[in-house]
Amino acid sequence: MSPPDHDRSLAAYLRAVRARCSPEALGLPAGGVRRVAGLRREEVAVLGGLSVDYYTRLEQGREVSPGAAVLEGIAAGLELEGDERDHLFTLAGLTAPPRVHAAATSVTPALAQLLDSWSAQPAFVINPAHDVLAANALARAVYAPFGELDNLVRMTFLEPAARRFHVDWARTADSTVASLRAATTGFEADPRLLSVVESVRERSPEFEERWRAQRVQRKTATLKQFLHDEVGRLEFDAHSFAVQGAPGLQLVVYGVEPGSATARVVPLLSVGMTARTPAGR
Repeated sequence: MSPPDHDRSLAAYLRAVRARCSPEALGLPAGGVRRVAGLRREEVAVLGGLSVDYYTRLEQGREVSPGAAVLEGIAAGLELEGDERDHLFTLAGLTAPPRVHAAATSVTPALAQLLDSWSAQPAFVINPAHDVLAANALARAVYAPFGELDNLVRMTFLEPAARRFHVDWARTADSTVASLRAATTGFEADPRLLSVVESVRERSPEFEERWRAQRVQRKTATLKQFLHDEVGRLEFDAHSFAVQGAPGLQLVVYGVEPGSATARVVPLLSVGMTARTPAGR
């Protein structure tokens, strides 16, 4: 049997991280002459919300089973993120809980340009609150019966047009709330998400009933069926993708089956959108 790899122990990792951390970078005074590089043990203990004795035992390998709350405190205090935070939990024999991110608030110019380049597929980007942050012209044309493509939750539950527009409104309502509930994982403190939930709960008993049921389902590939005021029935295969580098954002693309009735009327939607757009825009 091979001897234990002490360089890959939790104690060794904590010592290495402490040695490379700058007191000033973590908001601590330099404190005069230091006998060791980086932070002192008592400083890490304070940053992590631990007793000095307990943290010392961790570094010396005399305490090998810290709980998740202890590790989370150390990770926050030392500003360990991403792979480094996950590694800390792994060394302790635990799986790191999902990181809570601040949701991105806008799309990059490159992504906006990509959306606009798709002339045959409606596409848009939403945040955890299901606000539509960007949409191409065809997506706006599809949702024209609502007047404005702004928030999928508000549109589904508070706009009278929704019950005419969605062929199966109840199914859409179920999936919308389940998707919104799924978005709370990792973004439960997002102020915009909380605002949308509270405002719609106050005005829609049907939303409130579904929210209390706590069904959770992330957006996946699904069939979308709409009844459009101008071109009649539309059917799309909706696909959702996480936007890399933009926490919480999802790219939603509506695929159109070649040769279908929807494919034949999509050009009419594009023409109609152009006609409704004022000159100079």
